[in-house]
Amino acid sequence: MNTVTRPRILVVGAGFAGVECVRRLERKLGPDEADVTLVTPSAYQLYLPLLPQVASGVLTPQSIAVSLRRSRKYRTRIIPGGAIGVDLKSKVCVIRTITDHIVDERYDYIVLAPGSVTRTFDIPGLTEHAFGMKTLAEAAYVRDHVISQLDLADASQDPAERAARLQFVVVGGGYAGTETAACLQRLTHAAVKRYPRLDPGLIRWHLIDIAPKLMPELGDKLGRSAQEILRRRGIEVSLGVSIAKAGPEEVTFTDGRVVPTHTLIWTAGVVASPLIATLGAETVRGRLAVGAEMNLPGHDGVFALGDAAAVPDQAKGEEGAVCPPTAQHAMRQGRHVADNVIATLRNQPMTPYVHKDLGLVVDLGGKDAVSKPLGIELRGVPAQAVARGYHWSALRTNVAKTRVVTNWVLNAVAGDDFVRTGFQARKAARLKDFEFTNKYLSPEEVRAHVEGTERHEG
Repeated sequence: MNTVTRPRILVVGAGFAGVECVRRLERKLGPDEADVTLVTPSAYQLYLPLLPQVASGVLTPQSIAVSLRRSRKYRTRIIPGGAIGVDLKSKVCVIRTITDHIVDERYDYIVLAPGSVTRTFDIPGLTEHAFGMKTLAEAAYVRDHVISQLDLADASQDPAERAARLQFVVVGGGYAGTETAACLQRLTHAAVKRYPRLDPGLIRWHLIDIAPKLMPELGDKLGRSAQEILRRRGIEVSLGVSIAKAGPEEVTFTDGRVVPTHTLIWTAGVVASPLIATLGAETVRGRLAVGAEMNLPGHDGVFALGDAAAVPDQAKGEEGAVCPPTAQHAMRQGRHVADNVIATLRNQPMTPYVHKDLGLVVDLGGKDAVSKPLGIELRGVPAQAVARGYHWSALRTNVAKTRVVTNWVLNAVAGDDFVRTGFQARKAARLKDFEFTNKYLSPEEVRAHVEGTERHEG
């Protein structure tokens, strides 16, 4: 009996790029045309831009975690784990499952959308004592931690300890850091009213960045407006400054200041997933170098996109320009790369990716925001309406949209709540405990593993 094997399409990563790719493949491919497999540790798509609002309690965690299994028509096989190596020669992806088993997944076409991880530097104590803001678990954990500092300060009889627990440091003047500092400062400002023993003047937030400007992508005027909003709220913004070292009870800035604190939140940028380094292929600042069609030159059936790929930005018309690692690009790249995979499968020509950036939005909580849609500079309530409207429209399902808008309305009407969910009852967790960046293989280890498996099977 003749058995016809369908082409195997493997998508790595369930971020904006990966999920949009899978959805497009499912809609446009017939059930008998190909088998689609998705590798992801969690069977949900996380809407990352709203993480600061989860950390501050404005949104519940499930509001921005959209299940991949919600659709009854979903036919993609999900492998619960993370890709830790890819052998391009043998067309094998090495996966570590959530139970720590190593499995090999063979493919005919692979779409690499593993996203990014928090960028760290060789700063003493950083990964041991700082929190990140890249995953749903981190956002929920940071919220618990910040509220616990208020509880512990309120209970303390030591003025020095009380002052240290009420100082908070956020590193990173990009969107994530600015929104995180703004949203959490609003939380502590509202919460301290429920602690009559605490002096609100003791609560101090620091936002620092080595760059000379806050969110330079917004332009000088909007960047200054955002900075003024933060300073008006009492957030101390220090530019041209970073962290020299971090300890459990204090942080030393590069300008020599020593800040007593139990809270250091690190949001100083991202880098491509370490998976990209396992390929042994050319990279551009750590991102995989791909063509305008998002394919890897010299390797048939290999595509990469999103934060992990240096996709040429054709809309800019500048030599060497690459698309920024934003959600709007990732979503559109996901759909476009699916079309190119299908075109390759059907022996049709691929098309280059082109998208003109629609602008930027920054939600600072409450009525404060700055936005630049289509180059138009907005502040205050109009900017807030644009920011929340954009995020709301970008959510993938009607259920997610309903949850988010309900949370926004409830928060506006009833105010914040200050309930800790109990994460602090366990051993303290920091940057090094959430992203598992030490689990990846080197290109040599990937090749040795695959060759060993092939010998064993032979």
